[in-house]
Amino acid sequence: MARTVTVAVDGSPESLAAADWAAREAELRGLPLHLVHAWDWQPSTLPVPDDAAHRHWGGRVLRQAAERLQNPHPDLDVTSEQIPQPPVTALLTAATDAEPLVIGSRGLGTAVGFLVGSVGLALLARTERPVVLVRSGVRVEDEHQPDANGRPSGATPYRDVVLGLDHEHPDDTVIAFAFEAASRRAARLRVVHGWSLPPYVAQGLAPGQAPDENLARREASALEGILAPWREKFPGVEVVEQTVIGNAGDHLVDTAREASLIVVGRRIRHTPLGPRIGPVTHAVLHHATAPVAVIPHD
Repeated sequence: MARTVTVAVDGSPESLAAADWAAREAELRGLPLHLVHAWDWQPSTLPVPDDAAHRHWGGRVLRQAAERLQNPHPDLDVTSEQIPQPPVTALLTAATDAEPLVIGSRGLGTAVGFLVGSVGLALLARTERPVVLVRSGVRVEDEHQPDANGRPSGATPYRDVVLGLDHEHPDDTVIAFAFEAASRRAARLRVVHGWSLPPYVAQGLAPGQAPDENLARREASALEGILAPWREKFPGVEVVEQTVIGNAGDHLVDTAREASLIVVGRRIRHTPLGPRIGPVTHAVLHHATAPVAVIPHD
């Protein structure tokens, strides 16, 4: 199947917000938009609607989502598909050809970010394709800077794309996704790296005493070295680097309040306890208000 921006829709407000965002992303990428709807098969011993009822409901959900996108995106190529599988299985399949897969997530209010349900967490932990989570209520104006009068606008330049980067384990897949997203939006790329003081240094500091500046310069230099070839590859992207002491997730959440998109990585690894999404990604997902792109990598 050809590459598409793929979005999961189920008729909920969060999935419709995801469809709106996915349509804008598809136009930025010059790709078709593919709408998918999955249902969970129930044990045959339970009284459930028959297959025709499932298909009727799924078709209605897909049709209404496609109609919603017609006016704002008249030239967008939109296709749809019903997948008669449990949601996680269906979305893992749909993600195979997705650039990226987009899912909705219920918002927790204006001060905090996502309520990631069991389906979303299972999908993020198992997929090897990029997934973008979009909070219910996100509007096109939220991705752009205010106009000259401070009013929301969808016609002004994009807000920053924010990349959370661990310079000790950088991955080209994650960095490329962020630079490409910033380039498509003609947006600034803000790269945030959080680091911790070595225990022997932290224990020797008096209350309120600043750490040795050489340590901070070393961290900044390492980050600059990683980003140097990417600056050359994307000369049109303005890059702002932030090396900050403390938990990277907290700083990403703070920085992302004025972002159009947050990009974080998830290392693909399997433990006896099952797949994990990592503490930084977990924190960003539960507290960021902007859409979050999670990029799996080795």
